[in-house]
Amino acid sequence: MTLSTKPSPEAIRQARQENPKMRERDFAQKLEISEADYLSAYIGADDDALKVQRVRADVEAFLGGISAVGEVMALTRNESAVHEKIGPYEKTVPGKHAAMVLGKQIDLRIFPSQWAEAFAVEKHDGDSVRRSLQFFNASGEAVHKVHLREASNLDAYAELLKNLASDNQSSEFHAVAPKAKAETAVTAEVDSEAFRSRWSELTDVHQFIGLLRDFNIDRKQAVELAGESFAWPLDTGSVQSMMEQAGKTSLPIMCFVGNRGCIQIHTGAITGIKMMGPWLNVMDPTFHLHLRTDRISEVWAVRKPTKDGHVTSLEVFDANGELFIQFFGERHEGTAERADWRELVESLLRLPRSVAA
Repeated sequence: MTLSTKPSPEAIRQARQENPKMRERDFAQKLEISEADYLSAYIGADDDALKVQRVRADVEAFLGGISAVGEVMALTRNESAVHEKIGPYEKTVPGKHAAMVLGKQIDLRIFPSQWAEAFAVEKHDGDSVRRSLQFFNASGEAVHKVHLREASNLDAYAELLKNLASDNQSSEFHAVAPKAKAETAVTAEVDSEAFRSRWSELTDVHQFIGLLRDFNIDRKQAVELAGESFAWPLDTGSVQSMMEQAGKTSLPIMCFVGNRGCIQIHTGAITGIKMMGPWLNVMDPTFHLHLRTDRISEVWAVRKPTKDGHVTSLEVFDANGELFIQFFGERHEGTAERADWRELVESLLRLPRSVAA
């Protein structure tokens, strides 16, 4: 839908009355609008069920006040996976280009340049009120959401909203078209021997991004070029197999889900694993994961050298070659990888390489 044909705020609200049970994200997609368009339509509206206030998408101010709110549910998602963690925001580290939350439960890597719009949302259902803070990029796609819980400190939340107050209370949202994915080198033109040599010289997993940048390739191209000693393809059912085996043995894992504005991490054992339709779900006390298995196009086991020995990950790609979820064994800086995690990944069903290395 072009901007000229985007429905008015009134039309959005009317359409919502006709589809009251539909999830917000699904409703927005049905109308071919963004979630930010949907929320903006309720600013200043006389609606008893949904009250929305625009606030500033100021990461530093947000991190400065959210810890006092106490227990909340933090949600980060992409098209294929939803990652939810329950707990307080602890050990917040602001930063202009990258910020962090390093708590036991809520563990985030935040990229403030992607946080363009924010809303304080109240949903009323009889005597029940559900409150949330929702952050979006310039295209209106959600980058992070915070849902208050019964134990949340409402006074601290009110103070946070006061500090995030915005003069802009327009019911219009003017989306910026998402940037096209940067062109990467054609795999056939990359010096694979030089690339593998550089890969073998890694001493920290964080150096991997620099390796991709230096060779102008993306993650999918990287695993295809890496060679069998560093990366190998797995059956698409390996994600479920890994999670079920890890759950049975209480093997603690790390699960990363993110988008361009935020990466959210779970560290610990998982137990409540259940399939519902195409969704592979984890429903544990402080961690919920919802993964669309029908969006899994390729799964790769990946080894990256570090000064503490190699680190093994399970990397999951969609049909567009985008990494949408990533798993590691629980590991702390300066320690070797868990042998049981390494053995689990190496036991998963391998596939023949479809791309010549």
